[in-house]
Amino acid sequence: MADGRPTIKDIAREAGVSVATVSRALRDLPYVAPATRSRVVEVAAELEYEVHPHAARLVSGRTWTIGLAAPQFGSWFPSRALGGINSVFAEAGYDLLVSMMATPEDRQRFLVEARSFCRRVDGIVLIDTFVSAEGSSAGDFFDRPVVAVNERLEGASSIIIDNRLAARRAVEHLIDLGHERIGLVVGPSLVDLPTPVPEQRGLGYRDALRSAGLPFDPELAVSGQWTAAGGFAALSKLLEGHEPPTAVFCMSDQMAFGALWAATRHGLDIPGDLSVIGFDDHDLSAAMGLTTMRQAVDEMGVRAAATVLALIEGEPVTDITWDVPLIVRETTAKAG
Repeated sequence: MADGRPTIKDIAREAGVSVATVSRALRDLPYVAPATRSRVVEVAAELEYEVHPHAARLVSGRTWTIGLAAPQFGSWFPSRALGGINSVFAEAGYDLLVSMMATPEDRQRFLVEARSFCRRVDGIVLIDTFVSAEGSSAGDFFDRPVVAVNERLEGASSIIIDNRLAARRAVEHLIDLGHERIGLVVGPSLVDLPTPVPEQRGLGYRDALRSAGLPFDPELAVSGQWTAAGGFAALSKLLEGHEPPTAVFCMSDQMAFGALWAATRHGLDIPGDLSVIGFDDHDLSAAMGLTTMRQAVDEMGVRAAATVLALIEGEPVTDITWDVPLIVRETTAKAG
């Protein structure tokens, strides 16, 4: 006790919980079990602790807030990541301060005002912001611990997948089934941000073809706009070509859903006439029997949140490359 007066740390020690839990309990915030809250309040009374709404912040020197930046939260990847991230921070007693970058102008404004943003948080999680595209490190913008999801950023802990290798494995699965004419449904950036993901997955597609001695035909690569409607339009265009593919790799499951719809509308049997493979393992993929490459995005979000909390405690910066396994279902089969 400082000067004979109990602190929030004293309560945490006596109650057998974290300082963050004491802070949330005394501030009457959610995500604290009733029994735990009662125990914290009981210990605070026993120690004659004077509850003050800002006591936890004053004692710890922390804001008990984590900054979260992403292009948008309506699309599959950031929304799934957010679920995992929020579960960890809620349990640890942290609030979220969200910055959404729906346009390149929003992104630039966020980077310009990053130092001001940092003063309001203890750490930052970046999802698909691609600060590295500026040729910069985390320290050029942020003076708080940073975890970057889906990009490798110098000075930050990065949680990434190998998009090129995962795409290659997807196409190799089709090649192993005997397919030689394989279409590619490309997904450009949703919000015109400098993402390398489509390029890396495209390189993986070409790597697989080259390794198998198959030629690259640019006519087989069609934009699907990262949507189901775009996937429908893309496969329709491929099927109207002079020599349609016998298999298609879609850079996202949502585009694959549209491709499956288009194949059905054109009277094709899946996978008898056309094999389709996606990328993500979207929530609906299992129900649709879609063969895909699984991104465990919610688990990546959990790891990102746990990592930023570890960085706040002074642990070293680390990079994590997440595995992307092939999930074989009913939409791929041997070439006829």
